[in-house]
Amino acid sequence: MMIVVLSLVISHFSMDAMAQADRQHIRQGNKLYRQEKYDKAEVEYQKALAANQRNPQAHYNLGCAMMMQQKDSAAIVQFENAGKLETEPLRKAMVYHNMGWICQKHQMYGEAIEAYKESLRNNPNDDETRYNLALCQRQQKKNQQDQNDGGKDDKKQDENKDKKDQKEQQDKQNQQQQQPPKEQMSKENAEQLLNAAMQEEKATQQRMKKAMQHPNRRRLQKNW
Repeated sequence: MMIVVLSLVISHFSMDAMAQADRQHIRQGNKLYRQEKYDKAEVEYQKALAANQRNPQAHYNLGCAMMMQQKDSAAIVQFENAGKLETEPLRKAMVYHNMGWICQKHQMYGEAIEAYKESLRNNPNDDETRYNLALCQRQQKKNQQDQNDGGKDDKKQDENKDKKDQKEQQDKQNQQQQQPPKEQMSKENAEQLLNAAMQEEKATQQRMKKAMQHPNRRRLQKNW
């Protein structure tokens, strides 16, 4: 994905009404920034803000220095402060473009879209911002479609599982219905079996009685 980044040239906001201390620290910070000494530039911009908290240039330049050091969350805070204080449209557009770029880098497409829109409200002729806005809108739409498709897949899996469970239950019921019923013993058969058992027991008792009356004689054998 190609991302067009607005040039991070430090703007020289009008400082006629600013104190001499603000100008000195911002000049020194800008010099260090151009030398890519972003950490030292950050210190100078902090000093400028210590002298004047409502200096939009100091907030914006500090945000740029932080962004170049990958301090994205802190940079966003400074850009927000600059956006609230800045009144000149072109400079305000630069503030919101950089906010949008940070959000886009972190795939926060909704936030990036809103920042780019605000930038274009202040500078409608910025094609770079318009291009980045289109990229974010396209990516956001793709993500929403992927989420919807994922939800459909989950729903389809649940439906398939329900159908499978229903089929297994139906097959089980059909199998039970196809099994032959167990034969039940009729009352007549039970009486016949009972009578046969009684007759057998009576015959056994008679044989035992007869055997007791005529015991067999056994010869006692002696040892040698």
